[in-house]
Amino acid sequence: MEILLAKSAGFCFGVNRAIEAVYDVLGTDDIYTYGPIIHNKTVTESLEKQGVKCVENIEEIKSGTIVLRSHGVGRQVYDNINKKGLKIIDGTCPFVKKIHNIVHEKFNEGYRIIIAGDSSHPEVIGINGWCSNSAFIAKNTDEAAGFVPEAGEKYCMVVQTTFRKSLLDDIVKVLEGKGADISLFNTICSATSERQKEAVEISTKADKMIVIGDKKSSNTQKLFEICKKNCKNTINIETISDLLLNNFDKNDKIGITAGASTPPAIIKEVIGTMSEALNDAVKNTSEDGELSFQQLLDEHLVTLHTGDIVTGTVIQISNEEVSVNLGYKSDGIITRGEYSSDVNALPSKELKVGDKIEVFVVRVNDGDGNVLLSRKRIESMKGFDDIQKAYDEKTPVEGKVTEVVKGGIIAVVNGVRVFIPSSQVSNRFVDDLNVFKGQTISFNIIELDKSKRRIIGGRKALIEKEAQAKREAVFATLEVGKKITGTVSRLTDFGAFVNLGGIDGLIHISEMSWGRITNPREVLKEGDEVEVVVLDINKEKGKISLSLKNVTPNPWLSAAEKYPAGSIVEGKVVRMVPFGAFVELEVGVDGLVHISQIANKHVVKPEDELKIGDIIKVKVLEVNTESKKISLSKKEADGVAAEEAAAEETPAE
Repeated sequence: MEILLAKSAGFCFGVNRAIEAVYDVLGTDDIYTYGPIIHNKTVTESLEKQGVKCVENIEEIKSGTIVLRSHGVGRQVYDNINKKGLKIIDGTCPFVKKIHNIVHEKFNEGYRIIIAGDSSHPEVIGINGWCSNSAFIAKNTDEAAGFVPEAGEKYCMVVQTTFRKSLLDDIVKVLEGKGADISLFNTICSATSERQKEAVEISTKADKMIVIGDKKSSNTQKLFEICKKNCKNTINIETISDLLLNNFDKNDKIGITAGASTPPAIIKEVIGTMSEALNDAVKNTSEDGELSFQQLLDEHLVTLHTGDIVTGTVIQISNEEVSVNLGYKSDGIITRGEYSSDVNALPSKELKVGDKIEVFVVRVNDGDGNVLLSRKRIESMKGFDDIQKAYDEKTPVEGKVTEVVKGGIIAVVNGVRVFIPSSQVSNRFVDDLNVFKGQTISFNIIELDKSKRRIIGGRKALIEKEAQAKREAVFATLEVGKKITGTVSRLTDFGAFVNLGGIDGLIHISEMSWGRITNPREVLKEGDEVEVVVLDINKEKGKISLSLKNVTPNPWLSAAEKYPAGSIVEGKVVRMVPFGAFVELEVGVDGLVHISQIANKHVVKPEDELKIGDIIKVKVLEVNTESKKISLSKKEADGVAAEEAAAEETPAE
């Protein structure tokens, strides 16, 4: 086996400079980076453990020092940082900074800016920020085809530092074919060009190619694309744990390169592990003194190797770390982080000594002679198959909500983490997503990218489908005039919405009471269970009209019997008008005391004799139930009372 290592593999000058800028200030202040300092999870996670916080919004920081990412930022970000009074350490790659200067200068000279690059990449976003975010951006010829030059307009074109030269040439041809007057600045980083050139050379010679680097790194993905063209057996790994050694043969010529954001330690670990496994792992040699590949294979690749799925026995659980006997020369270790995708799962609560457990072999030797294992990856493999099937068949899955994160929640489905955006958590706005934490919920898989292991779930359509089924079930049981029970779900100024078990009906304020009310809150509050009568059903519009007052008889139906003409009754003054006062005899039944019937004297205003809330005696003059009117007289009632009082005071003869 021969290994061809690219001389340019690993950190470039700009990346190394940004990393050193962070380490130089560790421990001196509250340290932040604006976005990931570089595109490498190993590096960013290491910095996070040392107290460095990654932020995407300057408003999140009150005080401290912020290190700008190697990809650079737009002018507005600098202005915002200065306004906050934060200390700035500029980790922008010098090659990127040069592009900023070109764009800023040419934009001020009246040039329209064109950027060859990925509009979603942080570097391109930063460049666009130096021309007021007005640049035309194209990452391929299809996007370039959408460019429409304006007559007399001058154009300045710059290039993302990690862009492929051949693709740039193709884009320029498309733009020039449209007659645009373009001043081109080829700002592809010289180190990037050298790295890509070397990748072409090595991948052409190699039987198998390894590209080491973060899958979100632009320059790593460019290297992968280049190598894949020349060597079909090209893989992209982020760390040694992604490398399956049993995929390699003793006669292979293996090429290795790495992206500009890949730490030297990871490259060294990959090469060291392969060398150990394929050259130094066994002491046996063949008759001619050379290492016997078959012996090596038997010792390290057949018995136990990275990527194996094996069954072992739990022999110890200590500090939530599980020791597993695999029948190998060394025991295996499952760390807490590799136990389950559910961050709340505890091995000590779920396992006991003697249990059989299926595990994934992450590394055969962790440097201390232990075999690193993962139970989480077994969950993930099996769970991913279930998720793929659910996605293909468009069937819902169930998952337990383990975390509330920025922009949504994380639900674990058979060991696989699924992100559900806040807009997809419900069919209604949810103010606090923490109410879902710990719940088991059903949802659909609405997006699945197997290569990136990007899985997005959504409950909105599922909830709406369930709600529609409930609505139809409710409509099927409703009849006009029928009494039903529901719960007040929402109050408005014009009425109350009542949940009938799948759909809301409306009680208009006019249907709440036989009496006069000015606000629904006088009668109901949210959460009240109420009995109502169905007034109207409009299935097409999904509307149901309800009545609360119709549950009880209309008091006007018996008003003539209860308040016959000539009777003296008691009531409460509820409303004043210029021509008299309305008196409530009972809820829903009012009578009018005309101003001429208030007192045995001339009354200018009803308020001169009465006030709202007074309890008074009145005489019923007339009852008209059809028009719902009752005429009352206070002065006649007062006269009757006076006569009765006088009669009581006159001594009997």
